[in-house]
Amino acid sequence: MSANLRRNRGFTLIEVMVVIVIIGILAALIVPKVMSRPDEARVIAAKQDISSLMQALKLYKLDNRRYPTAEQGLAALVTKPSAAPVPDNWKSYLDKLPNDPWGKPYQYLVPGLKGDVDVFSYGADGQQGGEGFDADIASWNL
Repeated sequence: MSANLRRNRGFTLIEVMVVIVIIGILAALIVPKVMSRPDEARVIAAKQDISSLMQALKLYKLDNRRYPTAEQGLAALVTKPSAAPVPDNWKSYLDKLPNDPWGKPYQYLVPGLKGDVDVFSYGADGQQGGEGFDADIASWNL
């Protein structure tokens, strides 16, 4: 009868503690790798958006012999500018103007600091500079 009792007892406290420690170690190794995936995806999306904006700007320049002015901004890719110089050969270059993956508008400089025009996002922190996911993502370092 004592053999039957021993079989039906269940797990000992030490066995449960060992399983909890193993689960904790696995979680400590796996969770940080999984948690950074959304941030990595946002950086990739920002790079793709900036690349698309740069292509649209190049098409705009081909059609109109100049880039949109700083006053016209990136909105000139979606709606025909009414501010001078009004483009002669304007077409719709984008369906809509995207925000960066953090919900902020992309920055546009003309003339650019690194090229004829610069398009960039300030990254996750929304401020110039930064490191890691807070770093600026720009047309000159794609």
